[in-house]
Amino acid sequence: MTAGTPEITLEGVSRWYGEVLGLNEVSAEFGPGVTGLLGPNGAGKSTMLKIICGMLKPDLGKVRVCGRVPFNRARVMRRIGLCPEQDAYYPKASAWAVVTYLTRLHGFTKLEARTRARHALERAGLGDVLGSSVAGFSKGMRQRFKLAQALAHEPDVFILDEPLNGLDPHGRKQYSDVIQELADDGACVLVSSHILHEVDALARRIVVLNAGRILADGSAREIREDLSKFPLQVRIDTAEGGRLASTLVTLDGVSKVELTDHGAIVITRDAGLLLDRMGTIAAESNIPVEAVVPLDEDLESVFRYLTQ
Repeated sequence: MTAGTPEITLEGVSRWYGEVLGLNEVSAEFGPGVTGLLGPNGAGKSTMLKIICGMLKPDLGKVRVCGRVPFNRARVMRRIGLCPEQDAYYPKASAWAVVTYLTRLHGFTKLEARTRARHALERAGLGDVLGSSVAGFSKGMRQRFKLAQALAHEPDVFILDEPLNGLDPHGRKQYSDVIQELADDGACVLVSSHILHEVDALARRIVVLNAGRILADGSAREIREDLSKFPLQVRIDTAEGGRLASTLVTLDGVSKVELTDHGAIVITRDAGLLLDRMGTIAAESNIPVEAVVPLDEDLESVFRYLTQ
């Protein structure tokens, strides 16, 4: 892959389910690195992923994966590693046997497939249960199993749908490390999730989807900075909240100051100005300030503002 070259391209893509619009004129490009696809249930995430993987055909628009139309194209599907949200496995077969079989479907010899399957399972943290039936795996182990079958044929594009569900903290760390390794190696990794802090931790780029449309695209901070019409909340810890409040209400952009037991909550449309001025205000007013904390710089607040 060429660094910076888009691996997935959508141009005006729409998809209907009868009279229900699942995806509405979506245009986006996804290149090497990790991109988080964020949205509530029914936002259109699964429809978008199925179209990218070639499982659905768009009713309108164009889709390209590695430069080719993905729908019903085995050649394109071989370049995609898919971890679906739903579990699917052969109940009586071992993890190694299933991943070997699936890898052989990509055209590898039996020996190559067995070697690749073992390596993928070990990389996914299942090296000690190669011969065990997937039916007996826990939810977290099945998540790792799906990762292994996506890794084994070494694709260029990875589609991970709710990949961290059911994993314990240690498992999430290991899984996240593999995702980062794939991105570092130049793979295009698209992670779909509704768990906000996990997307924020995994992906530098976030695409927020709701009601079939892309609402925002960028880093969490970039998205939040673009939402100038929404007020920001800043917590200021001080023993003299009343005195500080009388000064802050005169500052440009401040619409409200709420007193608390530990100081004040400032509602402002220009948090940057407030943060820049706080040092000067505190010094000139001789008010001791213990902490200044933006309360809605997190991804959850971004998501709430965009979808309300």
